[in-house]
Amino acid sequence: MADFEVLRVAMKSGKVPDVTRIVNEFLDAGEKAEDILNQGLLQAMTEVGKRFKANEVFVPEVLIAARAMKAGTEILKPHLVEAGVEAVGTAIMGTVKGDLHDIGKNLVIMMLEGAGFNVIDAGVDVSPEKFVALAKEHNAHIVGLSALLTTTMPSMKAAVDTMRTEGVTAKIIIGGAPVTQTYCDSIGADGYSEDAAAAAELALSFIGS
Repeated sequence: MADFEVLRVAMKSGKVPDVTRIVNEFLDAGEKAEDILNQGLLQAMTEVGKRFKANEVFVPEVLIAARAMKAGTEILKPHLVEAGVEAVGTAIMGTVKGDLHDIGKNLVIMMLEGAGFNVIDAGVDVSPEKFVALAKEHNAHIVGLSALLTTTMPSMKAAVDTMRTEGVTAKIIIGGAPVTQTYCDSIGADGYSEDAAAAAELALSFIGS
């Protein structure tokens, strides 16, 4: 039985070479890729997310942990595909039209990936039409909209309205510094989260609901 705690510690510390070595060693020893992912990488990212939410770690620590997780998952991907392991769902994540900020969006992407989602990064300055196209192309379960400026918040409403009109069935979640639950309710989005860890929890709550 592999000592997954060794992998979790290396990942939370952001030690990419160690994570790469340990993942390869586990695979060579016959451990299932799914177990390495779930009991090692994803469990570690969940812990990082909880600590981030509790203000025990901050953006830099989340970024280095996510980078280490990505290194590990890249090794595991072909093995997971071969084993038929599927993501819990597909999420589209983007910063709305007129807004070029991406740190918050990127943090949410990392947390969503850590929760087991396949995430499509739509980028920044994303038009309502692009959100619609990506949601339909990837049969998305979740669409996440980010805005950091009060001046770009109307773009969130435009995106929500366009997706509703075009028949997108994905749950729409929104977030960003100026965004509130009240604003979420007013534009008809499905959910609001105040931070990246909460966004992942919210997205998971919508899966199967």
